[in-house]
Amino acid sequence: MDKNGNAYTFIYASVMVVLVAAVLSFAAMKLKAPQDRNVEIEKQQSILKSLNIDVSADKAEQVYKKTITDSYIVNTKGDKVKGDAFTVNLKEEHAKPVDEQKLPVYVADLGDQGKKYIIPVRGTGLWGPIWGYLAFDSDLSTIYGATFDNEGETPGLGAQISTEGFQKQFAGKSIFNSEGKFVSIFVAKASEKGKANPKHSVDAISGGTITSKGLQKMLQDDLSKYTEFFKKLR
Repeated sequence: MDKNGNAYTFIYASVMVVLVAAVLSFAAMKLKAPQDRNVEIEKQQSILKSLNIDVSADKAEQVYKKTITDSYIVNTKGDKVKGDAFTVNLKEEHAKPVDEQKLPVYVADLGDQGKKYIIPVRGTGLWGPIWGYLAFDSDLSTIYGATFDNEGETPGLGAQISTEGFQKQFAGKSIFNSEGKFVSIFVAKASEKGKANPKHSVDAISGGTITSKGLQKMLQDDLSKYTEFFKKLR
């Protein structure tokens, strides 16, 4: 065959495309299991971090199994439904009508510090998704701990929702007022401090207004779906 001809070039290119596709497909199959495993471990670490427990990846599963004593799914009516809480994909659930969404709940036993309930949340920041976990005391109003993360918020600005300094503000805050009404958490800019109830608010990130308000909306939207569940347990 003439190596300078069009037929040779076409056959060569076709063979190379098939070979590269086969190699990439094989690599993807081989890497899927460890990638999925890493996602599971990272999720376990995040849930534990909302309980103020920092663990390395190699110890995450052991500590998680010891600390998280139960997990289940509820609906917006506060009733338990079938399914595995750990495998629920919040992005997919948010695409459904609210009444059809599966709401994961994780229960932790911290010994002398009592039982805690961990709720996952997901929303949108300035440049993409933001997400996190909030751990509640047994009164299901007081926040015990919180952790947040982001996909592409601006370093030094919106990305500070992932910092310990920002997250520590949430400890001790309440999402229900004294009358038992759900009020969530207000993320207050400096100009809004005057109308912010300290019991139900935290300071916004300076220069990260859109991310801060995205986080506030995330908490309002996702935690409100659990209000009936909270009320039943309380």
